[in-house]
Amino acid sequence: MSRRKKPAAQGEPRCTVTVCRGCCCGTDKIPGVDHPAQLATLKSELGPVARVRAVNCLDACEQANVIVVQPSSAGRAAGGRPVWLGLVNDPDATADIADWVAAGGPGLADPPDLLDLYEFTPSRRVRRGAEE
Repeated sequence: MSRRKKPAAQGEPRCTVTVCRGCCCGTDKIPGVDHPAQLATLKSELGPVARVRAVNCLDACEQANVIVVQPSSAGRAAGGRPVWLGLVNDPDATADIADWVAAGGPGLADPPDLLDLYEFTPSRRVRRGAEE
């Protein structure tokens, strides 16, 4: 089985959206959230324009549900850096993330103002592990 990455849409490197689905995120520990629908929404909305992946744990449990948006190569060249979003437990926030990434994401498009309320900075140890 090949481990080569599939080429991005139109040959351009894409944003990566990492969705935590570990010990707290995506579980009944965060009640009242349709966790499968959140992930399905991101995959269906962003499939053509971004890589969406679910990971076991991002080690930021106090911020569950956590989503990290990493810029595309063009976004990074324009100054974009990974954006950590926590407490993303509302369908409107999920929709705002999808709209922002579809518009280009970090470095290429300004996030909706509401996402400022969700942004947080994890420890360097946690960032290093998740962004590798």
